[in-house]
Amino acid sequence: MTDSYESPFCTRYASKEMQYVFSADKKFTTWRKLWTALARAEMKLGLNVTQKQVDELEANIENIDYEVAKEREKLVRHDVMSHVYAYGQVCPNAAGIIHLGATSCYVGDNTDVIIMRDALKIVKRKLLGVIKNLSDFAAQYKSMPCLAYTHCQPAQLTTVGKRATLWCNELLYDLEEIDFQLSRLKLLGSKGTTGTQASFVELFEGDMGKVRELERMIAEEMGFDGVVPVSGQTYSRKIDSFVVQALAGIAQSASKFSNDIRLLQSFKEIEEPFEKNQIGSSAMPYKRNPMRSERITSLARYVMVDVLNPYFTAGTQWFERTLDDSANKRISVAEAFLGTDAILNIMLNVTNGLVVHEKIINRRMMAELPFMASENIMMDAVKKGGNRQELHEKIRQYAVIAGANVKDKGLDNNLCELILDDPMFMITKEEMDKIMKPENFIGACPVQVDEFIEKCVRPVLDANGVTEGEEAEINV
Repeated sequence: MTDSYESPFCTRYASKEMQYVFSADKKFTTWRKLWTALARAEMKLGLNVTQKQVDELEANIENIDYEVAKEREKLVRHDVMSHVYAYGQVCPNAAGIIHLGATSCYVGDNTDVIIMRDALKIVKRKLLGVIKNLSDFAAQYKSMPCLAYTHCQPAQLTTVGKRATLWCNELLYDLEEIDFQLSRLKLLGSKGTTGTQASFVELFEGDMGKVRELERMIAEEMGFDGVVPVSGQTYSRKIDSFVVQALAGIAQSASKFSNDIRLLQSFKEIEEPFEKNQIGSSAMPYKRNPMRSERITSLARYVMVDVLNPYFTAGTQWFERTLDDSANKRISVAEAFLGTDAILNIMLNVTNGLVVHEKIINRRMMAELPFMASENIMMDAVKKGGNRQELHEKIRQYAVIAGANVKDKGLDNNLCELILDDPMFMITKEEMDKIMKPENFIGACPVQVDEFIEKCVRPVLDANGVTEGEEAEINV
C-alpha cells in the first residue's frame, strides 16, 4: 500500500501493455525519436547537422534521467525545454541542434498521435478476440431454443446462439470505426508556432520543397503516410474527440452485452465464469453474483461519459492554439483507452467461459411456450373448418385462466390442457405434442447464425489473421 492516490486503472483494471503506452517512458522516448527524426531529416536536407550528432541522439533515446528533467522543469516551468536540456546533457555534441526549428507541439502533438495509434492497435486486437469468442459461442448454440424478449417480457423464441450474434454484430460496427480512425490518423508534422512553418521556411531559405520533404521524411520514419494538411500550432482537437467517440462506441456495445448477461444470470439461464475459490458475497455464501459483467457496465458508463471531455476541448480552442486543452486531454484520452482496455479484458474473460444451463432455459421456455403456440393451434383449427374469430376469443379466455393459474396460484401453465379438452379446436394430444416442439418456433435462427459468421465475421477474422482466441488475465 502507498500513502498517495493511485489510479484504479493501474492497480486493478487496465493491462500492463496499455499502461505502458501511456507511460512516461513511452512518451519521452517518443519525444526523443521525434527529435532524432527531425535532426536526421534536417541533415539530409542540407542543414548544419552531422551524422555524428544524429548517431549520438539515436544512441541515447532510452537514456533518460528523469531527475535532471524534473529539477530543470522546476526552474524553467516548461516540460519540453526541460527534456531538451536533459537530452542535451547525455548528448553534448548534439545539444545545440536538438529541437531545431520546432515548437513544443512538434514533440507533444506528434507523440499524442503516435500513442493513440499504438493504443488503437491494442484495442483492435482485443476487440477481434471478443468477436472471435462470441462467434464461436454463437456457432455452438445456434440451434438451442430459448425465450426472446421485447420490453423484457417473453415474446417469441430465439436461440442462444442467435442472441450472441446481436452482441457480436455491434462489436463489428465498433471494429469498423476503429479501423476508420486508424486509417486516417496523421501526424501534425513540423508546422511551427502558429502552423505557418515560418521557422522552417527561414531555415531552408524559402525552399518549400525542402519544407515539405522534411515533413514527409519525419512521417515516414514514424510510420505514417502523411501529415495534416493545415493546422495552427496543434492538430485539430476534433481528432481526439473522434478517437474517444470510437472507444465510447465499444463501451456502448459492452454495456449492452454485460446487462444482458446480468439479466440472464438472474434467470439462471447463462452465467459468467465463476472460479473455484471465488466468493460471491461476504454475507451470503451461496451467492454467484455477475460481478465481472457488473464491472463492464460500470467501466462502460465511465468511458461513455468521458467522451464529453474531448468534445468540449475541441469546441473551446482559441485561434491557433490555447493551453486549456493540455491538462484535460492528458487525463481524458488516456483514461478512455485504459477504461476500454479494461472492458475488453473482462469481456475476453467472460466470453471465453460463459456457462449455459440448458435445463433451466428449457424449463422457463416451456412455461411460456403454450401462449406462443396458441396462434399455430388456432390456424390448424381453422384449416379443419373452425371459425377464426370464435377460436381467437376462446383462446383469449383460456389464456386468462392459465395466466391466473401461473401468477396467482403458482401452478403450471395449463393452456394446452384447456384447449385439448375443448372439442371446438379439433386437436389430438399427438397433434398438440407435434406443435409444441420448441424448434418449430425459432424461425431461421440457425441459418442466420451460419450466414452471419460466414459472411460477416469470418472475412474480418481472416483479414486480420485471427485464428486463435485472445487470452486476457484480469486482476480482480
